[in-house]
Amino acid sequence: MNGVVGAGIGNTIGVFNRSMNPAPDATTPDPTGPASAGSAAAGSDPTGSGTDLWVERTGTRRYTGRSSRGAEVLIGSQDCPGVFTPGELMKIALGACTGMSSDVPLARRLGEDYPATIRVSGAADRDNEVYPALHEVLELDLSALDEATATRLLTVVERAVDAACTVGRTLKAGTAVTLDITGTREV
Repeated sequence: MNGVVGAGIGNTIGVFNRSMNPAPDATTPDPTGPASAGSAAAGSDPTGSGTDLWVERTGTRRYTGRSSRGAEVLIGSQDCPGVFTPGELMKIALGACTGMSSDVPLARRLGEDYPATIRVSGAADRDNEVYPALHEVLELDLSALDEATATRLLTVVERAVDAACTVGRTLKAGTAVTLDITGTREV
């Protein structure tokens, strides 16, 4: 459930809390349905956005994620220094999407250089290998706003995030995930 907390006039920090639980009636689309029929090659972007993504193994439980735009991210298990785990990357993607989705209304009201921190948490259920719930906190300095203006702004931000955060919307709705395994073998 989304909520607005801490928008009082005396507060120096406004906090937008968003907890994400899968929709109780969410169903997983059939992976053999239209989404997988004629799927593009692994790593290619069938949407035509022009960005290919792939992950290359660099060692035991260590990978480098890459994009055709030149970005790189180091990925590994929790015991490897200097890397993100896949679950941490999912949380970072959610926080970044929330920030980007709220950027325009916040910059309009707080100024182009407003400071913001989005914290994302959620423990993994290791028995089932899922994150049953994620929780975001968007921390803002709202001290220059009166209570009514701060409350209105947080309402606008919540609506913007709910409407435009593709990562959050996908996590809430669930998505079909397919895996094609290809290999070569010398005969």
